[in-house]
Amino acid sequence: MGSAELNEFVERVTERTDIYSVVSRYVSLSQRSGRFWGCCPFHNEKTASFSVSADKGLFYCFGCGAGGNAFKFLSLIENITYFEAVKLQAQRLGIDLPAQKISPELERRRRAEKNLIKLNETAQNFYHEFLIKEARGEVGRKYLAGRGITAETIETFKLGYAPEEWDNLLTNLTRQGFSPPQMEEVGVIVRRKNSSGYYDRFRGRVMIPITDIFGHVVGFGGRILGAADEANPKYLNTPETALFNKRKILFGLDKSNRAISAAGAVIVVEGYMDAISLYSAGIKNVVATLGTAFTPEHAKLILRYVRKIIFCYDSDEAGQRATIRALPIVQAAGAEVFIVKVPDGKDPDEFVRKHGKEAFEELVKQAETLIDYRLKYVLAHTEHETTDGKYRALQEILPVIENIKEEVTLNEYCKKIASALVLDEQMVADKCAEFFRRETRKNEISNVKRLKPSDDTDFKIRIASEDVLRMIWYENDMLDYVLAMVQPEIFPKEHQEIINWFKSCAAQEKRPDKMNAANELSDEANVELSRILMEDVEDIHDTEVAIFEHSMNILRRATLEKKYHQLLKEAEKYNSSEEAHVKTVKALLSIKKEIDKLRSNG
Repeated sequence: MGSAELNEFVERVTERTDIYSVVSRYVSLSQRSGRFWGCCPFHNEKTASFSVSADKGLFYCFGCGAGGNAFKFLSLIENITYFEAVKLQAQRLGIDLPAQKISPELERRRRAEKNLIKLNETAQNFYHEFLIKEARGEVGRKYLAGRGITAETIETFKLGYAPEEWDNLLTNLTRQGFSPPQMEEVGVIVRRKNSSGYYDRFRGRVMIPITDIFGHVVGFGGRILGAADEANPKYLNTPETALFNKRKILFGLDKSNRAISAAGAVIVVEGYMDAISLYSAGIKNVVATLGTAFTPEHAKLILRYVRKIIFCYDSDEAGQRATIRALPIVQAAGAEVFIVKVPDGKDPDEFVRKHGKEAFEELVKQAETLIDYRLKYVLAHTEHETTDGKYRALQEILPVIENIKEEVTLNEYCKKIASALVLDEQMVADKCAEFFRRETRKNEISNVKRLKPSDDTDFKIRIASEDVLRMIWYENDMLDYVLAMVQPEIFPKEHQEIINWFKSCAAQEKRPDKMNAANELSDEANVELSRILMEDVEDIHDTEVAIFEHSMNILRRATLEKKYHQLLKEAEKYNSSEEAHVKTVKALLSIKKEIDKLRSNG
């Protein structure tokens, strides 16, 4: 599609988009003081600091600093690009996307990807039909029945069986028009090492299709039914391919996402058989990682639906280590984290088959918080009898309680830690405070907004800059006056980009608006502008004009003072008798007079 068509499309979607309707699909909002408020979906909080201004079409969180227009919100909450957010909103509004012209190369890649997905789906159908219809699939049916997997679940997940033969799938796919190089590319066949030709990768295994969030088959997992050994592992996955990246895929998410949203929580298990068993037992808000550690990409996928993540990995040592590795990732993402520890060293699959759905749900109700689990794990894995051991254990626990904001809760955990390590309660509290101060110093630049700098002048300039930028947004004609009176470098560094963007808009004779800001400013500058516009100010009339004049006074003084100090240095280069020195002194006196006048005016 041409740029004109694209612009018209975006304008139509923008005109029909109400930010309240967009945000309220994801966040519970209540009206207060002319705005809507709720708990931020992008970080964990109990006091509402997330604000939506319907008339301005903007949102801003005063806690974490996220901000922007409706499409920025969608891009963050859905983990998609900005333009994908525009398209998603268009789809919800029933606005058709204009026909798009794409390059021959892109068209070739898209067509090739569709063919590979079709190949995988054909392989899935082959395995599934073999399981449910063929006599040789009986061994697979008996195995699944023994694990409590119902016929309904077999159909839902399209489970299958790969026969023992070396080239059964290869022959079947060849008949349907797929080439061996294509089959090798998606990982269902393997090239022979010592001779020409290929053979099926999966043989004598129950087959589990692995799908992406859209339900496209991107790979397979196979569970061997015979004896496992080094050459034939118990579980075998598709290798990494153009379609399959296990770091970015959670098994079952396409089938469980509605149940996850309805439950307000997701249960994360280690393997697809755990997920299938729980799903078959009626616990449907479950996903599984695929033989890899839990990744930030996994966290982003989950946070599109819920913020409460319940880990239920195997209760053996390997499962506990995997849980510990995952905790910092989800904590950093702002999720609410709980851990279910399955008793008797069992995995979730074994437990639910033996004890049933209700017993497993009871385990979930008793899930430990991240902090309690981490505390128990540290105590079980450190020698904390000695003074050095106690100190090391304390250092491992402190990062976990860093995000506790409620003083009462923090005090309770300090007491619990002191009791567990047999330490003085006040000493633990002091160590906590010391750790928090150190972490705050590390993160204050990125995490704290509008913190008063040590230099009061810098703080005043920042506030004045915000007032002036706000006025220019509403009254574009003020830009020329501002630039005539104030040097752009006087503005704080992050505000200089916004000023330069205002200049660019003026040069192109276009009015600054939210859509252009989102497209043309950096993410940091766009968020900063959203925050400035969301600040509580009066209407742009008498009160705002007075604020603007006061702020211009501050910025003009800063401009003159900078110029004054530059001229002082220049004057030192000349002899007092030189004409250049006389001119510089006259200029200094003139600047000093204007500075004094500005000071007297407030």
